[in-house]
Amino acid sequence: MSKFIPKAILSNIPNLYETEEIEDPICHVKLFTPDSNWTWYVIEISKDDKNTCYGYVKGLESELGYFSLKELESVRGDLGLEVERDLSFKPMLLSGVKDLKFS
Repeated sequence: MSKFIPKAILSNIPNLYETEEIEDPICHVKLFTPDSNWTWYVIEISKDDKNTCYGYVKGLESELGYFSLKELESVRGDLGLEVERDLSFKPMLLSGVKDLKFS
């Protein structure tokens, strides 16, 4: 179990590949580094390993792709701060996330 996604939220996130036919999927979780410009939005998660995610990543570039929650546990920002889950984030469509000015 990841420290980022509580069980109650995990059950609402689609399994990997479940949204591949959906043009504008829902981003369920926002993870970010408070001391740099990296943000990960979880769209899908592997129900098998509860580690592999598919989502939207904003950093130097913005792209859809796969990422590992275990790897994010070791990521640190410029000041050494750990990745956090945005507790105020409400699930929203990917198109809405892409339109956010500050994310």
